[in-house]
Amino acid sequence: MRDGFIKVAAGTPKIRVADCRFNAEQVFTLMREAARQGVRVLALPELCLTGYTCADLFLQDTLLRGAEEGLATVLEATKNLDMVTALGLPVRHQGKLYNCAAVIHRGEILAVVPKTHLPNYGEFYERRWFEPGGPSDRLFSLCGQEVFFGADVIFPCESMPGLVLGVEICEDLWAPEPPSQALARAGATLLLNLSASDETVGKDAYRRSLVTGQSARLVCGYVYADAGEGESSTDLVFAGHDLIAENGALLNERRFTTGLTVSEIDVDKLCCERRRMTTFPGAGEGRFVSVGFALEPATTTLTRYISPTPFLPEDARDRAGRCGEILRIAALGLKQRLEHTGAKTAVVGLSGGLDSTLAVLITGIAMGLLERPASDIIAVTMPCFGTTDRTRDNAVELAQRLGATLRRIDIGSSVKSHFRDIGQSMEDHDVTFENGQARERTQVLMDIANQTGGIVVGTGDLSELALGWATYNGDHMSMYGVNASIPKTLVRHLVAFVAGDKAAEDEALSHVLEDILDTPVSPELLPAIEGRISQKTEDLVGPYELHDFFLYYAVRWAFPPRKVLRLAEHAFGRCYDRATILKWLKTFYRRFFAQQFKRSCLPDGPKVGSVTLSPRGDWRMPSDAAAALWLDALEELA
Repeated sequence: MRDGFIKVAAGTPKIRVADCRFNAEQVFTLMREAARQGVRVLALPELCLTGYTCADLFLQDTLLRGAEEGLATVLEATKNLDMVTALGLPVRHQGKLYNCAAVIHRGEILAVVPKTHLPNYGEFYERRWFEPGGPSDRLFSLCGQEVFFGADVIFPCESMPGLVLGVEICEDLWAPEPPSQALARAGATLLLNLSASDETVGKDAYRRSLVTGQSARLVCGYVYADAGEGESSTDLVFAGHDLIAENGALLNERRFTTGLTVSEIDVDKLCCERRRMTTFPGAGEGRFVSVGFALEPATTTLTRYISPTPFLPEDARDRAGRCGEILRIAALGLKQRLEHTGAKTAVVGLSGGLDSTLAVLITGIAMGLLERPASDIIAVTMPCFGTTDRTRDNAVELAQRLGATLRRIDIGSSVKSHFRDIGQSMEDHDVTFENGQARERTQVLMDIANQTGGIVVGTGDLSELALGWATYNGDHMSMYGVNASIPKTLVRHLVAFVAGDKAAEDEALSHVLEDILDTPVSPELLPAIEGRISQKTEDLVGPYELHDFFLYYAVRWAFPPRKVLRLAEHAFGRCYDRATILKWLKTFYRRFFAQQFKRSCLPDGPKVGSVTLSPRGDWRMPSDAAAALWLDALEELA
């Protein structure tokens, strides 16, 4: 439960149709196993105490008494388990029979939730035996306890703010207006679905899309527990397709087996997203009965996968598709700007590094969309004190392979003249020495744009903007920044994608892109040592893979420093120790706050993903905000 995580499970016990004693034993055995694994919320299948396929046996009093006795057995056997469980059984109420979920905790029934939408088509005949559920009307007696009965019940956890359970049953999700919609509006953040969905070819994909889609639409966790082995195979087969989803992401699933499907739901993440979304209603909408429960606080061991590259899909096919789409979006943004301004040229400072390479590639795509020649791109390489032969040669080769108009302007003499004017020693390699070169390059680009009736295309990326790793009014400035919402880790993959895409048609272009990918990230503002890069960015500010991870969780999800650190340890534990991660996390927060003034006056640029730092778009922050609270929180963890 620490850091907002709650371990949940969908369980499929092996059952025997109409054998309530056997089924009760299988249920409480599975519950005990779930508790042993640290599960705090468990969903079990629809009618699992009797079997879903009992048919007209549901009209037999013997079966109904057996189901209630089975529930009593489960309550007694699990009264010491600090775990909320929802399990299915038929329940008699006011002279009618209902298909219900009993929600239990420590031997007590919290409430009984009836199924709202009863299927009576195809292979389903539920209206033959059951009545549809409705709002709560009164308490009723079950297993000697007085409990609420109704579909309008939510279950808030008193010891974990934000965790609110809601329950629906199988067909309820497939209906046009699932009860989960109203439950979520009432505040439910974790929905449990007790299901007995038979298996037919292709149905698993539809079921999966329903569960993940509903979790996204309602910004919730969704646990779907399906009936499996032991249900009657007279006409149907049940595969036990258990799924756990969170806000559109499938965390875990199993099919054609019994047992537990386990993962962790990030309740804090869901609550944060609901607060952020102004279209999501506040909790408490509608008239709902609230039945609380309390769980003993405990640390939740994480088993869910935390990607070290949150900006990138890990599947190769998905990654390729994402790269192509990002390039297209960025190019369309630049295309619109070129059309609107009537720019005759697009001027790009080409250093031979990753960022400027991506910028010129995007510019090339934009020119293609405009049906204009690549020669309208003015690629300017501006060697100075730290430029190495490798980066200079790669910049020249890249421009030539793309068909851009290349201009080579050595800025060394101009910078030296400027240094003489301001009294800056060439031996003093301080920030003035570095920034003087960056500002001179920007001046050259702006003036060339004026000469040619063009605009300067910016090359700075999202990671650099987050860390403030840009010279104010130097590479910080342009007329349109195409990389502005692309983090460094993604820049690398985009260039690699183009290199692979061009390998067949232009081997030389692919080769130069590969060499650029192999070149250390550097601003090359300090003199080279024996012809090699002397200034490596990641030695100074830290690994970009860590900073991009920090950026995603600190900005996109507003996680506190402790949680960002915990997730980073989980994702990068094999690569970095805790002390290293903590060191660079402190650097991230310190620089992120101190460098906001550079982001407050950013040039325009296209948003391509869920995280951007544009002061006109997703991120508004005072330039003089203090980082003390965030840094103090990290000091407590040191």
